Amino acid sequence: MKKYPRIRRAFKKDAKEILRLINELADFEKLKKPDEAARKRLIEDSFGKNPKLRILVAESDSRISGYAIYFFTYSSFLAKRTLYLEDIFITESLRNNGIGKLFMDELIKIARKNKCGRMEWVVLDWNINAIKFYERLGAKELKEWKTYRMVL
Repeated sequence: MKKYPRIRRAFKKDAKEILRLINELADFEKLKKPDEAARKRLIEDSFGKNPKLRILVAESDSRISGYAIYFFTYSSFLAKRTLYLEDIFITESLRNNGIGKLFMDELIKIARKNKCGRMEWVVLDWNINAIKFYERLGAKELKEWKTYRMVL
């Protein structure tokens, strides 16, 4: 009997499946997959003594079908924390089944519990399905801000 997906906090025992999904995301976004050193850092930064980020997973029938990585930043103008969503990914065969909405609902709960003033994330301009999904949720594109990156 198939169970409806549930969203839960990830544990270190989930690392192999999370890394598998991160590789799937890299393929989807046409990016280079994390190397061994990056995979080790990700696990340590997620599940070590002082986690730098947090991970949620979608699980049904004892299988992990998606993940969301988030952490907190701070808004000087709101004088409140911001929940920053780094990744949200659902394996392709299970998209359009409500899992993304479950993730976002859980992230909103976490943000409110932590007294955040907002949630933020970025989306690739060609990912029309994700853009439509976020807009259906009521999220707004920040047209006046440009994202810059400096690789160190």
